[in-house]
Amino acid sequence: MIWSSILPYLPILTNNFENIKLKMMSYNVRSNFQAHPFHLVSPSPWPITTSLSLFSITTSAAMAMHAFSYAYVFFFSSLISVIYSMSLWFRDIISEGTYLGNHTLAVQRGLNIGVGLFIVSEALFFLAIFWTFFHSALSPAVELGAMWPPMGIEAIDPFELPLVNTVILLASGFTVTYGHHFLINGKRSKTLYGLLYTIILAIIFTALQGVEYSVSSFTISDGAFGSCFYFGTGFHGLHVIIGTIFLAVGLWRIYDYQLTDNHHLGYEGGILYWHFVDVVWLGLYFLLYYWGS
Repeated sequence: MIWSSILPYLPILTNNFENIKLKMMSYNVRSNFQAHPFHLVSPSPWPITTSLSLFSITTSAAMAMHAFSYAYVFFFSSLISVIYSMSLWFRDIISEGTYLGNHTLAVQRGLNIGVGLFIVSEALFFLAIFWTFFHSALSPAVELGAMWPPMGIEAIDPFELPLVNTVILLASGFTVTYGHHFLINGKRSKTLYGLLYTIILAIIFTALQGVEYSVSSFTISDGAFGSCFYFGTGFHGLHVIIGTIFLAVGLWRIYDYQLTDNHHLGYEGGILYWHFVDVVWLGLYFLLYYWGS
């Protein structure tokens, strides 16, 4: 009696059950894909370890300048920790962009904005250096002899090694643009040659900068002139070394077929950074070397 009353409704109940089952399966499948193009990064230890290492390297450097015991041990330990943490951090980013496909167009746009803001912050850093230089050069204090360069300091001739370094750095800007142009056009071998020439020129620039420091007649402790000169050119040299590492990583990734003609965000960031280094050097050359001497 009961079965005879339920039997007509069984097809309807079965169809409803199948619809519910299909909806649940569809929901489970869709839940594996995010509904936005952005990359929600997984937890990583490298940001906090890098931050702590940078904090340690600054404090230990200040302690070393004040002759604290074992300060240099902490300084070099912190430096190794910074290099190690950032290397593993960049390794994870390369894996996310190259092998996991997390660097969508939206993510690339955000990373480009981040690189741009980073370069702006670096420009403001060098602006502070130029501001310090002009503050002392345009109105030399009585302690400096009311003249610039101060009495007893022989400035470096801008038409010797500094001019050679200027030509080398501008040539490296041309070769890195040459490589980028051919990468966009799918000519991988010419890209590798252009990037290799850039790295060689960068190493030559750094070596000549070291030669210039070794033959200079003044040091960083020679008043405001020495401090401004070595602080500006020294930090620029550090940026050249960092940019060389960026480009060397880009060279390896192109050689390893990780970068393509339409997906080479890290390489483009290194190129922008390198052009920024070129522009800063032009400012240093014309202001600190030529006008400042």
